[in-house]
Amino acid sequence: MTTSPKPTENAFLWLTKIISGVLIIVILILHLIVNHFTAPNGLLSYAEVVAYYQNPLIPIMEGFFLIFVVTHSLIGLRSILLDLKPTRSAMNIIDGGLTLFGLVAIVYGIWLLFAIAQNPI
Repeated sequence: MTTSPKPTENAFLWLTKIISGVLIIVILILHLIVNHFTAPNGLLSYAEVVAYYQNPLIPIMEGFFLIFVVTHSLIGLRSILLDLKPTRSAMNIIDGGLTLFGLVAIVYGIWLLFAIAQNPI
């Protein structure tokens, strides 16, 4: 099975979806190892998460994870919606809605990451 862009799918979005999927796997493996396999009971407590986030690389890594997951999922949802063969004007509305939703989700998620990181224990 080969993967290729749909006739109405932008090649840049298709490539972004493929790359973000690979990056999600890489960061997910790191995330699972650090957050679950090294934790004493398989889960970190809130205090342990806050302490863990004091390392400046951790919020950055988790922020990229958030960006890749939101981007990949919304481009995938857009691809599914293309199967319904919407009109060009409907597709413009869908693109705008997905973009707005993605930006709001990413901004909120990054704000939350840094709010946790700056919370004193």
